[in-house]
Amino acid sequence: MSQHLSDAPRSAAAPAADASARDWWRDAVIYQVYPRSFADGNGDGMGDLPGVTARLPYLRDLGVDAVWLSPFYASPQADAGYDVADYREVDPMFGDLNDADDLVRTAHALGLRVIVDLVPNHCSDQHEWFKQALREGPGSALRDRFHFRAGKGAHGELPPNDWESIFGGPAWTRTTDPDGTPGQWYLHLFAPEQPDFNWDHPAVHEEFRSVLRFWLDLGTDGFRIDVAHGLVKAAGLPDIGHSEQLALLGSAPMPYFDQDGVHEIYRGWRRILDEYPGERIGVAEAWTPTIERAALYLRPDELHQAFNFEYLATSWDAAALHQVIDKSLTAMGAVGAPATWVLSNHDVTRHATRFANPHGGTQLREAGDRELGLRRARAATLLMLALPGSAYLYQGEELGLPDVTDLPDEVRQDPSFFRAAGQDGFRDGCRVPIPWSGTEPPYGFGPEGGGSWLPQPASWAQLSVAAQTGDPASTLELYRSALALRRELPALGAGRSVQWLDTPEGVLAFRRDGAGDGFLCLVNLTAEPVVLTVPGGRPLLSSAAQPPAAVPAAGGSPDPVDGIEVTIAADTAIWWAI
Repeated sequence: MSQHLSDAPRSAAAPAADASARDWWRDAVIYQVYPRSFADGNGDGMGDLPGVTARLPYLRDLGVDAVWLSPFYASPQADAGYDVADYREVDPMFGDLNDADDLVRTAHALGLRVIVDLVPNHCSDQHEWFKQALREGPGSALRDRFHFRAGKGAHGELPPNDWESIFGGPAWTRTTDPDGTPGQWYLHLFAPEQPDFNWDHPAVHEEFRSVLRFWLDLGTDGFRIDVAHGLVKAAGLPDIGHSEQLALLGSAPMPYFDQDGVHEIYRGWRRILDEYPGERIGVAEAWTPTIERAALYLRPDELHQAFNFEYLATSWDAAALHQVIDKSLTAMGAVGAPATWVLSNHDVTRHATRFANPHGGTQLREAGDRELGLRRARAATLLMLALPGSAYLYQGEELGLPDVTDLPDEVRQDPSFFRAAGQDGFRDGCRVPIPWSGTEPPYGFGPEGGGSWLPQPASWAQLSVAAQTGDPASTLELYRSALALRRELPALGAGRSVQWLDTPEGVLAFRRDGAGDGFLCLVNLTAEPVVLTVPGGRPLLSSAAQPPAAVPAAGGSPDPVDGIEVTIAADTAIWWAI
C-alpha cells in the first residue's frame, strides 16, 4: 500500500474549463468512463448518464482534467454500443439527449471537460442506411455507402476475399435478397452486426461532418475516435493470403488498417474542431505497426493525441519500458504532439492483473499473484504520471481493481466470446461495474435493491470508494495524492523529454525540471530492494507500504554534498523532490 511522504495539501478541484485555455490537452489527465459500469442512476442494473452526472464531483476531487465517455448512442448493443444505430440519439438504456446535455453542463461547472466516443469505421446493421440498402436489394444507391460485393465461386457462395473479422471468422456476411434468394456479401471487420462504412463515398464524409458538429454544438470538448486507423481500405480489397491475420489489439500491417487515405479525413475534421472555441480535440485509437506511424495522425493539421498502445502492451521490464518511453517521446516530438500514456482500458485486462502474471499480454484469463500485481500496478501508475504528456486512466484502476477472471460463461456479453475461431473474448472481466460503498453487491453502483449487469466479486467490498477514502495506505488515496502533486509541481506532466540517470539493471530513474523545481522518478522493477544515491532533497510519494529508508551517503551530514542513499523496495516507485 502507499506511504504519503509530503505534507502538500490535496487539490480538491480541477482547473476551470476556461474556453480561452491553450493546449490544455498536452498534459491533461483524462479518465475513461465506461457508462454501463460506472454508476446506475435508476436501479435497473445498468449504468447510465444520470449516474455518471451524479458521480462527477468524485472525479473532480480525484484530480482529473477531463472525462472520456465510451459510446452511449442509440444501439442494439451487439457490441456494447460500438454498433451505432443513430449517432444523434442517446440509447434509452443510458437516458436521453437532455441527460447528455446535463452531463456536459455539470462537468463544465465542475471544471471538467467531456470527450465522447465516435465510431466512424462501422455502424449497426440497424442503422437506417443499412436497413434500407437491404430492403432495396442489389443496385440500391445506399449499398455504395458500405462495402457490398458479389461473392466468389460458381454461385457467389464464397466471400469476396480472404479477410477475417477481428472477432473471428470471415469478415463478410452474405445477404438475402428481397425475393429470398442468396445475395451479395457485405464487409464487417468486427461483428456481422457492424457493417463497415465505405469512406470512398462522399455521403459518408458529409454525415460524419454533421455528427461532429452536432456534439460540438452540444458543448462536448472533443472525440475519441474508435478504430481511427480502419476507415480507408486498400483499393480493390486485395486478398491477404493467409489466415489468423490480426489479434483484437494487434498492429501488423493489413490492407484494411492504417492506409494513408485516413489522413485527409482527419485534416477535414481538424478544420471543424478548430472552428469551435475552447480547444476541442480529436484522439485517435490507432493500432499501427509502429509508434512512428501513429505519430502521422498527429501532424499539426490532423488530430491532437493518439493512444500509446505500445506502451500499454510493454511488460514489467526496465529495459523495455526505457526503450518505449524514448521511442514515444521522439516520435511524438517530431510532429509537435504530446506523448500519451495508458495502462488499462475497456478492451484489455486491467494492469493490476496483467502485471500479476509472469507471461504478460493484454488479454489474460489468469488471476495471477494479486499482491504482486497490485504492487506493480501502483508503481506503474507513478511512473506513468511522472512522464511528460497526457495520461489516461480507466475507471476503477484508482481502486486497484483486478480483472474478474472467473465470470461464468452464461453471464458474458463480449461478442468475440461467442464467435467460432475468435479472440479470447474475455473483455467482460475489465467491464464489471465498479464498487462505490457498502459490504454487499452492487456496492452502491445503483439505488438500494438494484443489481449490476455483470456480477461483482464478494472481495470488492474492501476495494470500494468508501472503504478506501481516508485510508493513507489505499490505492485511491495514492492516486489522489499523485494527481494533486502532478498539478502542483511544474516539473510534472508538461514538457517533451526526460533526463535519464545511470542506474543498476532493472531500475529506472529520470529527472524532470521546471520553474525552479527539480523532480526525480525512481522505479525499482526488480524483486529485491535496491539502494540509489540521490541529490539532497525530500521524498514526495511512494507506491510502497513503507517510506524509503534514506541516509546521508557521506555519513553524518544532514544535507551531504555527496547525496543521500535511498533504499527502494521491490516493485516500487518513488517521487523525490530536489
